[in-house]
Amino acid sequence: MRLLSRLAAVLAILWASPYTLFGLLVGAIGLCTGGKVRIRGRALEFYGGAAGRLLAHLPGVAGAMAITFGHTVLGRTAAALDVCRRHELVHVRQYERWGPLFGPAYLLCSLTMWLRGKHAYQDNPFEREAFRKALEPSPPERNGR
Repeated sequence: MRLLSRLAAVLAILWASPYTLFGLLVGAIGLCTGGKVRIRGRALEFYGGAAGRLLAHLPGVAGAMAITFGHTVLGRTAAALDVCRRHELVHVRQYERWGPLFGPAYLLCSLTMWLRGKHAYQDNPFEREAFRKALEPSPPERNGR
């Protein structure tokens, strides 16, 4: 059973890898410009440097505290990542489910919401799931495991 679980994890990582590679590229640029990186679960979190400036100024995401690409999360600061980690890790799991289809599906949902007169971000089903699950209580920690 453990082997199947690990195989599923590897396949999920590979399925999301096109977006992860993009996030790694932006994260590497961030590192070269004074940013930092840390590992949280199966995700790499990059913050500061060019990654932080990108989130502050890029049209469409300007002002966001963080954004996820596959198994990479780009944040403005370490504190911003601490605040929105649970939300962003829901997006990591969404990338694992949707793989290369995540981007088009996300954009199509945003467009559909906008055409229906709703908010393209807040009413997007992917975001609603992330906000909802981020508020759920954490599962209890397992003793010794």
